[in-house]
Amino acid sequence: MEILTLGLQGEIFALPAGIVREILDLAPVAEVPNAPPFVGGLINVRGKVVPLADLRVRFGMERTPPTADSRIVVVEVDLDGEVTTVGLLADKVHEVTDVAEAAVEQTPRLGMRWRPDFVKGIGKRGDDFVIIIDIDRVFNTLAADSAALTA
Repeated sequence: MEILTLGLQGEIFALPAGIVREILDLAPVAEVPNAPPFVGGLINVRGKVVPLADLRVRFGMERTPPTADSRIVVVEVDLDGEVTTVGLLADKVHEVTDVAEAAVEQTPRLGMRWRPDFVKGIGKRGDDFVIIIDIDRVFNTLAADSAALTA
């Protein structure tokens, strides 16, 4: 499986490379009133208005200001059956690489510092581990999360 690896809070996460449309330097962000906390605002990607999601916040990590290494990864996600373009704020983008399907294991439920329900599995690459993000689940759990916040 071909993946794009990226850094979040010192951990190596990955997205399926097939959903990545482009990688951008930081761009001006327009705020969105009453947006979910992980939505950083809206950005302009080649004339198209695209929501920007802060993966750190979505995974329950501390929000930190972007650095010179921060990038926006533009992806296409399935949002309730409709393909939607979204920008993902990452601390750093590393590389496109392969992880064998047989080297991907189920996510352990114990000892995780982030939301394991947003992870497809843990890929092994030699002595390193790669946390493979279930990007559709990251966005398709919004309704359930919103209901829990208002209950």
